[in-house]
Parts: sequence; structure tokens; C-alpha cells
Amino acid sequence: MQYDDLHDPTFSATLIGWQKQHGRHTLPWQNTRDGYLVWLSEIMLQQTQVAAVLGYYARFLERFPTVHALAAAPVEDVMAQWSGLGYYTRARNLHKCAQRVVAEYGGVFPADPALLAELPGIGRSTAAAIAAFASGTRAAIMDGNVKRVFARVFGIDTYPGERRTEEAMWRRAEALLPDRDIEAYTQGLMDLGATLCTRSSPDCHRCPMQPRCVAYATGRVNELPVRKPKKATPEKHAAMLLLVHGGHVLLEQRPDAGIWGGLLSLPEVDGHVLADDENMPEIDQQAVARAVQPFGVAESQERLHTVTHGFTHYKLHIAPLLITLAQRAPLAGEGRYVWMETAAIGAAALPAPIKKLLLALLDTTAHAQQRMF
Repeated sequence: MQYDDLHDPTFSATLIGWQKQHGRHTLPWQNTRDGYLVWLSEIMLQQTQVAAVLGYYARFLERFPTVHALAAAPVEDVMAQWSGLGYYTRARNLHKCAQRVVAEYGGVFPADPALLAELPGIGRSTAAAIAAFASGTRAAIMDGNVKRVFARVFGIDTYPGERRTEEAMWRRAEALLPDRDIEAYTQGLMDLGATLCTRSSPDCHRCPMQPRCVAYATGRVNELPVRKPKKATPEKHAAMLLLVHGGHVLLEQRPDAGIWGGLLSLPEVDGHVLADDENMPEIDQQAVARAVQPFGVAESQERLHTVTHGFTHYKLHIAPLLITLAQRAPLAGEGRYVWMETAAIGAAALPAPIKKLLLALLDTTAHAQQRMF
């Protein structure tokens, strides 16, 4: 199919008219040409719902009101503000991107999507959205909402994640770009997918594209877009040490690569779990003893309930071991470990399930008036 065959100005005209009348206009990152505000919102909204982003966005701007402030801040502060929002690579790339924008562009985000896409954490679609909203640049986006709208409206019956299908969708997206009102058009695609053409229970009767929608006409709204073939979700197990002594808990900074990269977390026990029971797997006590030994002398040990956390590609079952130390050994000088006061846990850069576990334990022990901490 050629570019000219995909060109249809009535599509953009319909969408722009609908967005101006019925779309979203009061989100805190709208009605601005400030590239920093637009960029920050687009990064936070990657794979995250608007409702989850709103509070983080406000707090983040309070702490880092400008791209210069963000670039100058320690990465640990950035991770702490991001803690709980998930997909932590975004936070590390956010910090790196801010530093490059300041160093290479004087703190002004470029209007060219190609230049934006070269910056950390900004892909092709995000670059187009930033350029459109901040500079009025005519560029096509292609996020999950757009793929769903296109699949239904144009009756695309192959999996959007498949390379040829995605490339065809990009060609269509480029061909459908309007000559003007690119901001309303871009926001309209996002709004349509987020509010009407939703994954489940789409509101077809209010949709401006219903008269031209192939999926609606053929009764395939619930079938499109074609879903990715399902695979069994892998399950992993980890035993984690919750070492406590004198009102402090031991935390370890995770490597930049891998899950929860760069965040503080609980130390793990190597060679530890036999996954015969996902709720209460066996734990190698010799491995536990070896893991505890560098940090002090154990006084008591208690197995806590397993915590399960779902990632995109697998489930992680965390088996926490609460170990109270009678005596604490000096930490090695490498800086990976830190004894943190329990009162500081709420503000620490911790993965959401780890912070939840620690705060729940603190709450429980406070009510029980025990001396675990």
C-alpha cells in the first residue's frame, strides 16, 4: 500500500474537531510550550496511567522545578522521587537526558524529533509527542493507544507488535498527519484511546470514528487489536535478608543493570531457594548463615510471609527473613551497603514492594510493641 493510498484528511479533521470539543484540556502538563514540562510528562506516562502519574508529576516538579535543577541533582535524589512509579530505567535515563539537554542545548529541548530521539529514554514516538506539544512540529506518534485505534478503525488484523505490522502502522501514521493543529491531533489520538477506544469496554457509541470503524462494522471490536500469543509467565524466587539492629535496617544498592537498578533494596541470599512451593519455598540455612556473617551475629530469625510482585515478563516471589542482630559488624568500605534508620524508610529510594514490606513490618511491630527494631 502506497503513502498516497493511506492519506485521508477527513480522519484528522474528525479527530481534531472531537478533541477540541470533548478531549482532555486540564491535565497539568497541557496548555504549555515548556519543553521540560512536556518531556517530563511524556516520560512518566510511558506504560503508566495518567491517574498514577499526577501525584508523582507534582512532587517531582516541586523538587526539580527546571531541567537545570534536575541535571544538577544527585541521581539518588531522582531515584527517591521516582520510587514507586516503576520502570526505574526511566528515572536513570531522565537524569542523563536532563544533563545532556543542559550540556548540549543550553537547557532548551530541540524541536527536531530526530534530535530528541537521540537523547536517553526518548524513542521515536515520545520524541514526536514532545516536538508536537512543545514546538508544534508535525510528527507522528505511535504508542499503545494509537495502535489500538488504528487496528480497530482500519481493521488491522495482525499483531501490532510484529515488525511488518508496526512498520505499516508507522506509514499510516505519517500519511494521516494534518497540515495544521498538530497539537490537537496528537492529543486527540491519545485521548481517544485512553477514554473511548479503551482496551476493554470501549464506548463505541460516543466515538467520532464509529461511522468509519471497520472493527465496529464487522463486530470485531473485542478481537482487535490482535493480542500477542500468550506464554506461561515465568516465576522466580528470591530470599531476602531483613537485618535489623538498634533501630536500623541494612540496605544494599542494586546494580544499575537489571530490576530495580540503582535503588536500595534488601540483600539477597545466593543459592537460596528451592522452588517446590511458591508460598513457602525451602531456604538453604547454610546459605543464609554465610550471607549474614559479614554483617554481625544473629540473635533471632523469623520467616515472614512470602511477597509476590509481578513484572512485565515474570513473577517474583520474595521470601523475607527477619534477622535481629545481637552485634553489628563494621561495613566494608565499598559503599554498597548502608544501615538506614527505620524512620527514614518512607522517603528512601526503595522498590515499591520492598518499601511496602518494610513499612508494614514497622507498623506491625509498633502496634505489637515488640523490639525487633
